[in-house]
Amino acid sequence: MSEPADAVHTSAVPTALPPAAPVAPRAAPLVGAFLADIGLAVFLMLAISLAGGIALGVWQLLSQGIPAAGAEPLPGQPGLLAQIVLVILSTGIIALTLYFLRQPASADERARSLAALRRPSTWGWTLAAGLVVFLGSALFSWLGRQAGIDPVPSNEAMVEEAAARWPVFLALFVVVLAPAYEELLFRRVLFGRFLRAGRPWLGLVLSSLAFALAHEMPFLSDNTLPAMLLLWLAYGGLGAAFAWVYWRTGTLWAAVSAHALNNGIALALHGFG
Repeated sequence: MSEPADAVHTSAVPTALPPAAPVAPRAAPLVGAFLADIGLAVFLMLAISLAGGIALGVWQLLSQGIPAAGAEPLPGQPGLLAQIVLVILSTGIIALTLYFLRQPASADERARSLAALRRPSTWGWTLAAGLVVFLGSALFSWLGRQAGIDPVPSNEAMVEEAAARWPVFLALFVVVLAPAYEELLFRRVLFGRFLRAGRPWLGLVLSSLAFALAHEMPFLSDNTLPAMLLLWLAYGGLGAAFAWVYWRTGTLWAAVSAHALNNGIALALHGFG
């Protein structure tokens, strides 16, 4: 007996479609955007440094006048205070430019960040991260000394002189401004791009590498290669820890606070050491 012409073979038609598996975004576009962020940051750094050098030269000419024939030339190297101010300006301008131009926060993200700040666990993770990274850095230094490696951060001489001459200004820079600007740049912009795209581990590695290289540029100091590698590991570990606490808590303020706590402890021990 033949079937009706409009009969439906229900056995051939699924009753419900299975949910589509989430597709992880391809890494190549994310890495490309990351490299574009780095390129823009380097361009801004060079432009700000050039503008700062020109401004300093003009200021020296206006304040000291043109040297007479045979007189000593005006010093070309900016003073320590000028260097610190230039670092603050360049870091802040780079971080804010990349944030607003490349990765501005949505209203929903800001609301979730504020909600995370009200959770006690956020501050527990923040405190733990700040203490762990400080103890980890101390352990790296101790292990290096045991192996006969004594790395000297390239900014150590500047910090020591600034601590002796402008301790309050240095504390403001090290504990407040540097953590805020660096977390905005390295965690919110560079790592955050990968975090929101579902590739947090790749972002953690790349942003931590950028953080390490920005703090200790290759072969620009008197450190040996093993000492340089140890510094990169230490700074990379710091960057990874701050990225993790941002990821874990859902608010950038946790990473900023952990960074500030680490810097504050280091500065206090340095001052009283």
